[in-house]
Amino acid sequence: MKKKVAFYTLGCKLNYSETSTIGRIFQERGFEKVEFTDAPDIYVINTCSVTDNADKKCRKIVKEAQKHSTNAFIAILGCYAQLKPKEISEIPGVDAVLGAAEKFQLVDILETFEKKDKAEIFASPISEANTFHNSYSFGDRTRTFLKVQDGCDYSCTFCTIPLARGNSRSDSIENVVRSANEIAESGVKEIVLTGVNTGDFGLQDGKRVETFYELIQELDKVEGIERFRISSIEPNLLKDEVIEFVAGSRRFMPHFHIPLQSGSNKILKLMRRRYLRELYADRVAKIKSLMPHCCIGVDVIVGFPGETEEDFLETYNFINGLDVSYLHVFPYSERENTLAPEMEGKVSIKDRNRRADMLRILSEKKKRHFYEQNIGREFTVLFEDDVKDGQMEGWTENYVRVVAKYDPVLVNEMKHVRLTNINAQGLMEAEETYQEVLRH
Repeated sequence: MKKKVAFYTLGCKLNYSETSTIGRIFQERGFEKVEFTDAPDIYVINTCSVTDNADKKCRKIVKEAQKHSTNAFIAILGCYAQLKPKEISEIPGVDAVLGAAEKFQLVDILETFEKKDKAEIFASPISEANTFHNSYSFGDRTRTFLKVQDGCDYSCTFCTIPLARGNSRSDSIENVVRSANEIAESGVKEIVLTGVNTGDFGLQDGKRVETFYELIQELDKVEGIERFRISSIEPNLLKDEVIEFVAGSRRFMPHFHIPLQSGSNKILKLMRRRYLRELYADRVAKIKSLMPHCCIGVDVIVGFPGETEEDFLETYNFINGLDVSYLHVFPYSERENTLAPEMEGKVSIKDRNRRADMLRILSEKKKRHFYEQNIGREFTVLFEDDVKDGQMEGWTENYVRVVAKYDPVLVNEMKHVRLTNINAQGLMEAEETYQEVLRH
């Protein structure tokens, strides 16, 4: 009888790609992958340390798992498992905790998945997480997250990722292209390139052997993939050559997500970011000069220690003046083993939340303005198989969310449309232009 295994993922696209790959390892070893509620024999929970309340969320998921399958074996892995293995091992119901170096070997390490009296911890020091494990998500027919890079050599004062994932390391271009070809053969049309510091691609065994620019040049030749997106790239690594290449490519989409974190140079220095706001403004201007309808997303942290009301307003006004399309806003939250909590000028939770709300409202305005600029223009939309209330949704090349009446024929298909208006939910409506979508 096959043992059943279910997965739950917290956090980023990188975690999703890794969970998916670990799921395939289980299936190759003869396990049956099932849904969370299908009374599995084993639960694998992939955790995150970036979002707030990591401990609370982990406990809640373990509790829910026990409701659906009382005697299931529960294994916890991921960033939070690397940072706090002992804490997690003490959560009632947890049987094993695996760190960054061990997570891809969990089937070999745990073998029988027999419950013990006490949770076992398999977590080496983070310095041992020095190999790159190829991963990509699978099962969402329209889009796949492909991991090209892992870890980070930066030392931002608010971030635990280098402690949770280790030093920067990458796959080889040859391997990434091989994965892209496998994904293309499965019928997937869009690949999102993911990593902790994606633009730092090219480091193998601590040496730079390839570059991100070389990677995208090779991926652009992969037959069968209609679209590539770059999930997130640091402004100091977003070189002119990359922007110019995307502007001239038919496969790389006019869409960048560029972390800013603060629009105040004082705060950027306290954060130990590797650029100042002038460079960020320059990157946005360069993109928009070549791709006026390009979508640009921005990460921002508010309430960082030392951020006065004046510093926050400087950030607000800086972003307000930038030609960007949406924001991901994070109120600063303290992380153990980082430098920021020791800094002076702690900002109250109330002020952090108020500032975050102000920026979220600005984000809505930015997004609406971006959508309005695209009304009347023609794009291709890749439709997904998520159906809600008889409606289906998809994305244009420049990341405008389009809604249409459900038609099974449209799923995972590219349709040429003219954007017509924004509906009450803030989604774009469109009419088909019946123009043939050009194939590569």
